[in-house]
Amino acid sequence: MKPQDIVSGKAGSLWIFGYGSLVWKPDFKYKRSRVGHIQGYKRRFWHGDNFHRGNDELPGRVVTLMEDDDASTWGVAFEVTGAQVEESLKYLNVREAVRGGYATRAVDFFPEGGEEGEDRAPVTALVYIATEDNPLYLGPASPEEIGAQIAVCCGKTGHNLEYLLRLAEFMRRSCPHVDDPHLFAIEAAALAFVPYLLAAQ
Repeated sequence: MKPQDIVSGKAGSLWIFGYGSLVWKPDFKYKRSRVGHIQGYKRRFWHGDNFHRGNDELPGRVVTLMEDDDASTWGVAFEVTGAQVEESLKYLNVREAVRGGYATRAVDFFPEGGEEGEDRAPVTALVYIATEDNPLYLGPASPEEIGAQIAVCCGKTGHNLEYLLRLAEFMRRSCPHVDDPHLFAIEAAALAFVPYLLAAQ
Protein backbone atom coordinates (compact mmCIF):
# COMPACT_ATOMS: atom_id res chain seq x y z
CA MET A 1 0.00 0.00 0.00
CA LYS A 2 1.20 3.49 -0.88
CA PRO A 3 0.45 6.26 1.64
CA GLN A 4 -0.93 8.39 -1.19
CA ASP A 5 -3.68 5.78 -1.68
CA ILE A 6 -5.52 6.98 1.43
CA VAL A 7 -5.18 10.72 0.86
CA SER A 8 -8.72 12.06 0.61
CA GLY A 9 -10.58 15.21 -0.30
CA LYS A 10 -9.81 18.09 -2.62
CA ALA A 11 -7.31 19.58 -0.19
CA GLY A 12 -5.51 16.24 0.08
CA SER A 13 -6.07 15.25 3.71
CA LEU A 14 -4.26 12.37 5.42
CA TRP A 15 -4.46 11.02 8.96
CA ILE A 16 -1.32 9.47 10.51
CA PHE A 17 -1.70 7.32 13.64
CA GLY A 18 1.11 7.32 16.20
CA TYR A 19 1.37 4.87 19.08
CA GLY A 20 5.04 5.28 20.12
CA SER A 21 7.26 8.36 20.07
CA LEU A 22 4.91 10.13 17.67
CA VAL A 23 2.43 10.68 20.51
CA TRP A 24 4.77 13.22 22.14
CA LYS A 25 7.23 14.08 19.37
CA PRO A 26 5.67 14.13 15.89
CA ASP A 27 8.22 16.65 14.54
CA PHE A 28 6.12 17.49 11.48
CA LYS A 29 3.50 20.16 10.85
CA TYR A 30 -0.14 19.10 11.07
CA LYS A 31 -3.59 20.67 11.03
CA ARG A 32 -4.98 18.96 14.14
CA SER A 33 -4.56 15.92 16.34
CA ARG A 34 -6.97 13.58 18.10
CA VAL A 35 -6.50 10.99 20.83
CA GLY A 36 -8.16 7.68 20.04
CA HIS A 37 -7.59 4.04 19.21
CA ILE A 38 -7.33 1.44 16.49
CA GLN A 39 -8.74 -2.08 16.75
CA GLY A 40 -7.22 -5.46 15.95
CA TYR A 41 -3.69 -4.63 17.13
CA LYS A 42 -1.79 -4.78 20.41
CA ARG A 43 1.26 -2.58 21.19
CA ARG A 44 4.39 -4.51 22.16
CA PHE A 45 8.03 -3.64 22.94
CA TRP A 46 9.19 -6.33 20.55
CA HIS A 47 11.05 -4.26 17.96
CA GLY A 48 14.77 -3.49 18.13
CA ASP A 49 16.23 -0.02 17.59
CA ASN A 50 19.89 0.44 16.65
CA PHE A 51 19.61 4.13 15.77
CA HIS A 52 17.20 6.28 17.81
CA ARG A 53 17.28 4.47 21.17
CA GLY A 54 20.15 1.99 20.87
CA ASN A 55 23.07 0.90 18.71
CA ASP A 56 24.34 -2.22 16.95
CA GLU A 57 25.97 -3.56 20.13
CA LEU A 58 23.07 -2.74 22.45
CA PRO A 59 19.84 -2.32 20.46
CA GLY A 60 17.06 -0.61 22.34
CA ARG A 61 13.47 -1.82 22.43
CA VAL A 62 10.65 0.22 20.94
CA VAL A 63 7.02 -0.55 20.22
CA THR A 64 5.43 -2.11 17.20
CA LEU A 65 1.94 -3.48 16.61
CA MET A 66 1.00 -7.15 16.54
CA GLU A 67 -2.28 -8.36 15.06
CA ASP A 68 -4.80 -9.42 17.70
CA ASP A 69 -8.52 -9.43 16.92
CA ASP A 70 -9.47 -8.81 20.54
CA ALA A 71 -7.04 -5.96 21.20
CA SER A 72 -6.98 -2.22 20.67
CA THR A 73 -4.15 0.31 20.81
CA TRP A 74 -4.49 3.90 21.96
CA GLY A 75 -2.46 6.78 20.60
CA VAL A 76 -2.73 10.02 18.63
CA ALA A 77 -3.78 10.61 15.03
CA PHE A 78 -2.51 13.69 13.21
CA GLU A 79 -4.32 15.20 10.25
CA VAL A 80 -2.03 16.66 7.61
CA THR A 81 -3.31 18.60 4.61
CA GLY A 82 -2.01 20.15 1.41
CA ALA A 83 1.78 20.50 1.35
CA GLN A 84 1.96 18.98 4.86
CA VAL A 85 1.13 15.57 3.38
CA GLU A 86 4.26 15.30 1.25
CA GLU A 87 6.44 16.95 3.90
CA SER A 88 5.30 14.63 6.70
CA LEU A 89 5.58 11.48 4.57
CA LYS A 90 9.07 12.42 3.44
CA TYR A 91 10.14 13.00 7.04
CA LEU A 92 8.46 9.85 8.39
CA ASN A 93 9.92 7.70 5.63
CA VAL A 94 13.39 8.48 6.97
CA ARG A 95 12.45 8.37 10.66
CA GLU A 96 10.27 5.25 10.61
CA ALA A 97 11.05 3.29 7.45
CA VAL A 98 14.73 3.87 6.63
CA ARG A 99 16.05 4.12 10.20
CA GLY A 100 13.34 2.15 11.99
CA GLY A 101 12.45 -0.61 9.58
CA TYR A 102 8.72 0.08 9.69
CA ALA A 103 6.26 -0.49 6.83
CA THR A 104 2.94 1.30 6.27
CA ARG A 105 -0.61 0.04 6.57
CA ALA A 106 -4.06 1.60 6.47
CA VAL A 107 -6.22 1.25 9.59
CA ASP A 108 -9.50 2.59 10.94
CA PHE A 109 -8.88 5.19 13.64
CA PHE A 110 -11.61 5.84 16.20
CA PRO A 111 -11.31 9.31 17.78
CA GLU A 112 -12.16 9.67 21.43
CA GLY A 113 -15.06 11.98 22.26
CA GLY A 114 -13.65 15.44 22.85
CA GLU A 115 -15.13 18.88 22.63
CA GLU A 116 -18.78 19.24 21.73
CA GLY A 117 -19.26 19.11 18.01
CA GLU A 118 -16.14 17.05 17.29
CA ASP A 119 -16.78 14.17 14.94
CA ARG A 120 -16.32 10.72 16.51
CA ALA A 121 -16.74 8.81 13.25
CA PRO A 122 -13.78 6.57 12.35
CA VAL A 123 -11.31 7.77 9.72
CA THR A 124 -8.78 5.84 7.64
CA ALA A 125 -5.28 6.47 8.94
CA LEU A 126 -1.75 5.56 7.97
CA VAL A 127 0.25 3.60 10.54
CA TYR A 128 3.86 2.40 10.62
CA ILE A 129 4.31 -1.22 11.73
CA ALA A 130 7.43 -3.38 12.08
CA THR A 131 6.71 -7.02 11.31
CA GLU A 132 8.35 -10.23 12.48
CA ASP A 133 10.35 -10.62 9.27
CA ASN A 134 12.15 -7.34 9.93
CA PRO A 135 15.89 -7.83 10.73
CA LEU A 136 15.49 -5.56 13.78
CA TYR A 137 12.58 -7.56 15.22
CA LEU A 138 13.50 -8.93 18.68
CA GLY A 139 10.29 -10.68 19.67
CA PRO A 140 8.70 -11.43 23.03
CA ALA A 141 10.52 -11.45 26.36
CA SER A 142 9.51 -11.06 30.00
CA PRO A 143 8.82 -7.56 31.37
CA GLU A 144 11.94 -7.92 33.51
CA GLU A 145 14.15 -8.72 30.52
CA ILE A 146 12.69 -5.95 28.39
CA GLY A 147 12.84 -3.45 31.26
CA ALA A 148 16.50 -4.22 31.97
CA GLN A 149 17.38 -3.88 28.28
CA ILE A 150 15.58 -0.55 28.04
CA ALA A 151 17.27 0.75 31.19
CA VAL A 152 20.78 0.40 29.75
CA CYS A 153 20.27 1.41 26.11
CA CYS A 154 20.83 4.78 24.49
CA GLY A 155 20.83 6.00 20.87
CA LYS A 156 21.17 9.15 18.82
CA THR A 157 17.75 10.45 19.89
CA GLY A 158 18.27 9.73 23.58
CA HIS A 159 17.89 7.13 26.32
CA ASN A 160 15.60 4.18 25.74
CA LEU A 161 14.25 4.70 29.26
CA GLU A 162 13.03 8.18 28.29
CA TYR A 163 11.05 6.65 25.42
CA LEU A 164 9.39 4.17 27.78
CA LEU A 165 8.58 6.74 30.48
CA ARG A 166 7.17 9.29 28.03
CA LEU A 167 4.89 6.67 26.50
CA ALA A 168 3.65 5.60 29.94
CA GLU A 169 3.14 9.25 30.90
CA PHE A 170 1.07 9.83 27.75
CA MET A 171 -1.19 6.89 28.54
CA ARG A 172 -1.78 8.04 32.12
CA ARG A 173 -2.41 11.65 31.11
CA SER A 174 -4.38 11.26 27.87
CA CYS A 175 -5.96 7.81 28.28
CA PRO A 176 -6.46 7.40 32.05
CA HIS A 177 -9.37 5.03 31.52
CA VAL A 178 -7.24 2.57 29.49
CA ASP A 179 -5.29 -0.25 31.13
CA ASP A 180 -2.05 -1.22 29.38
CA PRO A 181 -0.51 -4.02 31.48
CA HIS A 182 2.32 -4.74 29.01
CA LEU A 183 3.51 -1.12 29.04
CA PHE A 184 3.14 -0.56 32.76
CA ALA A 185 4.78 -3.87 33.73
CA ILE A 186 7.83 -2.97 31.63
CA GLU A 187 7.90 0.53 33.11
CA ALA A 188 7.92 -0.92 36.64
CA ALA A 189 10.64 -3.43 35.75
CA ALA A 190 12.85 -0.76 34.15
CA LEU A 191 12.50 1.62 37.10
CA ALA A 192 13.30 -1.22 39.51
CA PHE A 193 16.52 -1.86 37.57
CA VAL A 194 17.75 1.75 37.72
CA PRO A 195 19.12 1.57 41.33
CA TYR A 196 21.35 -1.34 40.29
CA LEU A 197 22.75 0.76 37.45
CA LEU A 198 23.45 3.65 39.79
CA ALA A 199 25.13 1.37 42.32
CA ALA A 200 27.41 -0.03 39.60
CA GLN A 201 28.72 3.42 38.62
